[in-house]
Amino acid sequence: MESTDFEAVLDAVRRFVREDVVPREDEIEETDAIPEDIRQKAAEMGLFGYMLPEEYGGLGANLYEDARLAFEFGYTTPSFRSMFGTNNGIAGQVLVNAGTEEQRKHWLPRLAEGAVASFALTEAEAGSDPSGLTTRAVRDGDRYVINGSKRFITNAPLADLLVVFARTDPESHGTKGISVFLVEADRKGVTIGPKDPKMGQAGAWTAEVFFDDVRVGKDALIGGEEGAGFGTAMKSLVRGRVHIAALCVGMAQRILEESVAHAASNKQGGKPIGEFQLVQAMLAEIQTGVLAGRALVLDAARRYDSGEDRRIAPSAAKLFCSEMVSKAADLAVQIHGGMGYMRGTVVERCYRDARLFRIYEGTSEIQKLIIGRNLMRGAK
Repeated sequence: MESTDFEAVLDAVRRFVREDVVPREDEIEETDAIPEDIRQKAAEMGLFGYMLPEEYGGLGANLYEDARLAFEFGYTTPSFRSMFGTNNGIAGQVLVNAGTEEQRKHWLPRLAEGAVASFALTEAEAGSDPSGLTTRAVRDGDRYVINGSKRFITNAPLADLLVVFARTDPESHGTKGISVFLVEADRKGVTIGPKDPKMGQAGAWTAEVFFDDVRVGKDALIGGEEGAGFGTAMKSLVRGRVHIAALCVGMAQRILEESVAHAASNKQGGKPIGEFQLVQAMLAEIQTGVLAGRALVLDAARRYDSGEDRRIAPSAAKLFCSEMVSKAADLAVQIHGGMGYMRGTVVERCYRDARLFRIYEGTSEIQKLIIGRNLMRGAK
């Protein structure tokens, strides 16, 4: 989008987060749900499709713009971003990058308007490594019959569309022979399990999804060719890693502000604890992480958009920032002392919410393997 248009969107998002969402974080935590008026306003602002191409009703943001928006999304509860995150990220980008023109025309405008898409990849034995995937799609005339199950699927209880990974070649091993299908969530044979009880990120629902002889047409096959969509779908995860890294920076910024405010106002021995050097040292560590993370994310996004680096930098950003925000949250609880361990304190919630960032869209261990493997590939 035009730079002036983007700055207006960024300013509107910043105000929306701080004025509408932040004051209702306790409500979201208690009800484990995003209020309908917040969901509606997010849809009206175009947030369900800000990363989707303009010709399909989206705002057409590039990854650098996405990162700057994600700094703002990350400032509040992660469930706010989660309600439209898969539309713009891992699920929506599969359609953008690998879908047929018919598939794009049919689904992308709906997603941009507020329909919800879920990325159904993870299984009991196929998480970081999809080679263990056992969900199958068997060709039956001009249709496919899908059987299997998925777990930890974000937004599944709210989904209109499931982007489903299934093995179409029963003789294949590893990541080969896997295809991607577009399956309506209300299609016969699809069952969505109850939402998972999680440590944190209240309001961001995940659930199991079961497929029992689910029949879809050939037009549901992403790209129209078996096996063709998987590689492209995996590339959407790379883009998503920069986005997650930016969310971590946004959360760390919130943690920093909460900690500085507490240190300036809470007194021990008649003076603010922020005057104690060891407390200042903890604040300094959080601030340094925020500045380093922000710089790394923006550089990774620029390199991705230019095509210079779509392998190492996204993983480095995700690895550093997800580890950084967890450390920031831990330090913040320490700065707050006993209050930091109490439910209802912002940093206590952030401590629980931050933990998941080191797991989803590629664990820290997987990011290290990707970085190391690509460095050695470059050496050869």
